[in-house]
Amino acid sequence: MTSRLQRMPRPTALALATATGLLTALAAAPSASASEAPAPECVEYHQGWRYTDVVNGCAVSVAVTVEYTNGQEAPCRVLGPGEWGAFAGYGTNGNYVTALRTCAPSPVISGT
Repeated sequence: MTSRLQRMPRPTALALATATGLLTALAAAPSASASEAPAPECVEYHQGWRYTDVVNGCAVSVAVTVEYTNGQEAPCRVLGPGEWGAFAGYGTNGNYVTALRTCAPSPVISGT
């Protein structure tokens, strides 16, 4: 008994197997835009030369990160209701904040 792949020309079978593998990987991978949405309007920021203060005015905790003009990555921080966190300011290069986004915080690993 022969399979369909054995009856296909080799280049066609190889292309089919490669496409199937790529589509499976893409379907299983989470979308970056799905996990990082704009922060709720109740989360605000105030930027200065040294620091950008982010304030959570929401009634629930929010995990938030800051986007900058140069693409710099900021750590993800969980802010409880009424809490604030300090991120990098715009500095001498004018690296201004362009957006606040929700994020998935890194898991905390406790030492023994």
